[in-house]
Amino acid sequence: MMHQKLKLPGIDRIRSRFLEMLKTRQISIAEYTLVAWESHELEEVNGALVSARTLLHQIAGTAGSLGFEDLGNEARSIETEIDEHLNGPDADLAICPGPLFFHLDGFVQLCQTVLDAQPETTVEPS
Repeated sequence: MMHQKLKLPGIDRIRSRFLEMLKTRQISIAEYTLVAWESHELEEVNGALVSARTLLHQIAGTAGSLGFEDLGNEARSIETEIDEHLNGPDADLAICPGPLFFHLDGFVQLCQTVLDAQPETTVEPS
């Protein structure tokens, strides 16, 4: 018996829409990451991290089902890392921990790698 990957009607359209949204989410996550890193105001730092977390949650919820398992897993991992920071002992300090910053930066790069691998969505590197 031969196993074939099922092709759901409309999945290509959904996948294309996800990739288009990934472009804008990638830029937003990069911007939120910079705000969290550079700001000295608690509300700005934590607000930027919460905003990035929201986008990561959206990516994590969809990526795996569209064939981007690594992207989804990485988004979920950083989402958890942000939650741990915001619920941890340093949540009342106006800081974005270095490891979290670099993890977010790596995710932005991973988004670019995914986008570059899709001919229909190739964008200029940021």
